[in-house]
Amino acid sequence: MTPVIKPIILASQSAGRRELLAKAGLTFTAVAAHIDEEAIRDGLAARRAKARDIADALAEAKALKISRKNPGALVIGSDQLLIAPDGDIFSKAASKEEAEIQIARLAGRVHKLVSAVVVCEGGKAVWRIVDQARLTMRAMTAEEIIGYVASHWDKIRHCAGCYRIEAEGAALFEKIEGAKNTIVGMPMEPLLEYLTLRGYERAA
Repeated sequence: MTPVIKPIILASQSAGRRELLAKAGLTFTAVAAHIDEEAIRDGLAARRAKARDIADALAEAKALKISRKNPGALVIGSDQLLIAPDGDIFSKAASKEEAEIQIARLAGRVHKLVSAVVVCEGGKAVWRIVDQARLTMRAMTAEEIIGYVASHWDKIRHCAGCYRIEAEGAALFEKIEGAKNTIVGMPMEPLLEYLTLRGYERAA
C-alpha cells in the first residue's frame, strides 16, 4: 500500500531549524507555535523534572498546538535546553550583560545541550527522540568575554549560552562530544530515518 504523504509543518520560525530541514532536502512550511515556553519549563523544573523530559514536553507542546490546527499535516516540534555545569537551565540572555554572565559560567567547564524532536499527526504525538551533547568551553578572560559578546551580540542574542557552534562560536570550545545537528538544535539523523520510513523523499 502506498503511504499517504502529508505536508510537513515545522512548528517553529527558528532560522537554524529551518536551515537544517532545508539542507536535508525536505519540503515544508514553518509556523510559529507561540506557546508559553517559560511557564512550561518553570512548572516542570519546579517538579524536578529531568532536562530531557522538559525539552521533550516543550517540543510536544509546540507540535501539538500546530497539529490541532492542521490535522492533515505532519508537524515537527523541537526544543533545546542548555544545562549549565551547576545544573541550572539557561534561558536566552536578555542583555549583553546577561550574556557575559552566562559565558563566564560556562568558560573552562563542561555543559550539556539537550535537544528533543516530537512529530505530531492529527493532534497526537506519533514519534519522538531526545538526544544530548557535551561541550567543553575553553577558559576565557573577562576581557575576551566582553569582546566576544560585543562583536557577535546581534547573532547570538537568540541562542542559549550565547554562542553559535556552527559559526563563530566554534572557536570557544576545546572539546565537543555529540552529533553536530543535535548541537545546532535538532537531532536530524533519527528524524530523517523516521520520515524515510513514512515514505518521504528528499530533494537532491
